[in-house]
Amino acid sequence: MERQANQQQIGKPRLGRDALVASICGFVAVFMVGAAYAAVPFYDWFCRVTGFNGTTQVATSAPAAGPLARKIAVRFDANVGPGLPWKFEPEQTEIEIPIGQVTTVFYTVTNQSARATAGQAAYNVAPLTVGAYFQKINCFCFTEQTMAPGEKRAMPVVFYVDPALAGDAENDGLNSITLSYTFYPLRDPSPKPLAAGEGDKRKGNL
Repeated sequence: MERQANQQQIGKPRLGRDALVASICGFVAVFMVGAAYAAVPFYDWFCRVTGFNGTTQVATSAPAAGPLARKIAVRFDANVGPGLPWKFEPEQTEIEIPIGQVTTVFYTVTNQSARATAGQAAYNVAPLTVGAYFQKINCFCFTEQTMAPGEKRAMPVVFYVDPALAGDAENDGLNSITLSYTFYPLRDPSPKPLAAGEGDKRKGNL
């Protein structure tokens, strides 16, 4: 009996340690998962603020300083990811503009499929360090685009190159920037809301 009692007393601390270790492991796993999810918006915020990895900036109006005498060439690149039957291209492949001048260019997209398809565009600029100076006022990026069979659409991009670029000694020799877009397919496009009365019409057709 004494032997059994001693074994039970020995077993209790072991069980306690095992429970403690399991709790710590569970906490670490939950923390790591939470950190991974938090890292996504933090990384997105960091890129937008600093222009890291070629992420462009978002502006609401033209720069107060106005256009400079210095000009720069802006090249436009278009790509389509696998599985999206779209033709996607810029109307102009390159333009030369004064730094600080608000400019509008167009990309054209054509759905070459016999069915409706949806895509969404991501973008970056090169050199990657120029992202902090490339200001977009209007853009189709990160917006779901649903195209009807055979539909062709012109999509504008309104932007300017920040005059602050001219004060960056590291970019004194910079004479061109490339703006690149890639459209990726959306497997499950978001449902569009029904217009007023459209739901009743559908019920009547059932």
